[in-house]
Amino acid sequence: MSDAVLAELGQRRLRLIGLVMAVTAFVADQGHKLAMLYGLGFADLLPGEGVRVTSFFNLVMVWNPGISYGLFPANGPLGAGLQIGLTLAMIGFLSWWLWKSSVLAVTVGCGLVIGGGLGNLLDRLVYGKVADFFHFHGFGYDWYVFNIADVAVTLGAVAFIYDVIKPSESIKDA
Repeated sequence: MSDAVLAELGQRRLRLIGLVMAVTAFVADQGHKLAMLYGLGFADLLPGEGVRVTSFFNLVMVWNPGISYGLFPANGPLGAGLQIGLTLAMIGFLSWWLWKSSVLAVTVGCGLVIGGGLGNLLDRLVYGKVADFFHFHGFGYDWYVFNIADVAVTLGAVAFIYDVIKPSESIKDA
């Protein structure tokens, strides 16, 4: 096979990996949210109510009007519209980047951020805010309440940082 054919096969494989990462992050996030909200009844809890799991971890019900980890809360329809528009623009850009990528870390990062972004976008469209559940705390520190979509976005960002610190081989160089 020619180098061009091998490169195209590698590109298709990377795209598939990115798509699998996006779908996995989205399904894990939405499945977990549905199980928590309706399977375990968290939808009926007041904000901040939940279950103490360990001395440093609780499962709580928090409706987040902001972006990941409560940043930039939406105030009214204009703010929510801006968040939705920004999320769609980000997903569009990352989809284009994933399609063009020849680097595994970048492809994985794009897929994770796309899947997490879609998970929180769906919450925003259905509920008007994002369902968060994981609450870590201890030694006088209290971390944000977050969800699986936030974890996927964070891991995607770690993949991008990894690529910058230790660039991966492109499929053309392999």
